Amino acid sequence: MKENYTNKKACSPSRFVGSRRGITVVELLIVVVVLGVIFSIALPQFSKIRERQVLKSAVGEILSSLTQAQSQTLASVDSSSYGVHLESDKVIIFKGTVFSANDTNNKTVSLVTPASITDVTVDGVSGTSGDIYFNRLTGVPSDTGAVTVSTGSYSKIITIFATGGVGVN
Repeated sequence: MKENYTNKKACSPSRFVGSRRGITVVELLIVVVVLGVIFSIALPQFSKIRERQVLKSAVGEILSSLTQAQSQTLASVDSSSYGVHLESDKVIIFKGTVFSANDTNNKTVSLVTPASITDVTVDGVSGTSGDIYFNRLTGVPSDTGAVTVSTGSYSKIITIFATGGVGVN
């Protein structure tokens, strides 16, 4: 028995030829809109992540400078005390107990924008800059205080204790 198919057009492969023309304008617009929504959500998050990283880096640079000045003092490098001068956009490690901007021994560490030092409170006096040096025999700081490091959205406070230790909140 042989079956006879009467509707040959339904099974013919030529029926589907030419029906696929590519991507339509509507499909393209949908893809563009979806990508726009994804980018509008993701880009601000990347900006916040970068800002937090810059703040973390700035805090690390300040802590490192304080530690280096204290270590050089305790090691009696050049038989001298060392200190840190804090400004809004940089930290300067200096030799001696008095900061001099023109001293060639100064080591400058620049903070990456948008991070900046917004407040320096040393021995109860608040300002935009300040100096702390370390005692040659004990390594304790000349003054206690706090340094506020900020970006547009975030901030951290570095506390300098009487023992010479530092803390970050």
